Amino acid sequence: MTFTKTDDAGNGPGFFAAEAAGLRWLAEGGLPVVAVHEVGSGHITLERLVHAAPSKDAARQFGAALARCHASGAPGFGAPPAGHDGGLYIGTQAMPAGPGSDPGSWGSFYAATRVLPFVPRAVRLGMLTAAAARIVEAACAEIAAGTFDDGAAPARIHGDLWSGNVMWTPRGAVAIDPAAHGGHAETDLAMLALFGCPQLDEILRGYEAVAPLRGGWRERIPLHQLHPLAVHAAGQGAHYGEALERAARQVLALCR
Repeated sequence: MTFTKTDDAGNGPGFFAAEAAGLRWLAEGGLPVVAVHEVGSGHITLERLVHAAPSKDAARQFGAALARCHASGAPGFGAPPAGHDGGLYIGTQAMPAGPGSDPGSWGSFYAATRVLPFVPRAVRLGMLTAAAARIVEAACAEIAAGTFDDGAAPARIHGDLWSGNVMWTPRGAVAIDPAAHGGHAETDLAMLALFGCPQLDEILRGYEAVAPLRGGWRERIPLHQLHPLAVHAAGQGAHYGEALERAARQVLALCR
């Protein structure tokens, strides 16, 4: 069985192409994802998933698969899925791509293309105050300066891995709706934590059984949540602007 999504928001011919390319790329890395049956300029047809209750075993298996997918890598931070030369999206919002073949600096990539592009819109819409925007910009200055660069190679990440994009099925947890690109592995984990993914502790156990996380990663969760919070602040409510400011303050506190 299948279902079809159409481009009712008018995002353009590359919107579903990016989704399909991201799903294929993640699947090649070993992540269980929804299967693509067909993609066109204004639609995408996917397998219809059957819901099941989250389980510890499925969560551990998903965490292990996510670790393997991250380890399969990407050419650079911000690199699009292989074979995709169009735009990138997170939800319905355009998301800048980074250099395709030069790994570059994670901090400069993250600040310039994953957080700051969404700040002016959030301010313009009244979701983020001008004073709060300055706090976010100060945190981004620290990030761009390399304060949090750790030498990790670009990971193949889902890019929008909040709990709503993890579907629990009889065959296990399956990822949907990616914003796939080369990024930092901790970003996917921080997104899982953002809205309370079911069985998150078990997902993390499965992940660390394959790829132990660097010390202090929990303290860096606000750093990696700046991206989704900025995206949400740019269109989904002032409470996200407030959360973005809190996360930015926490990032600045880590710099002291």
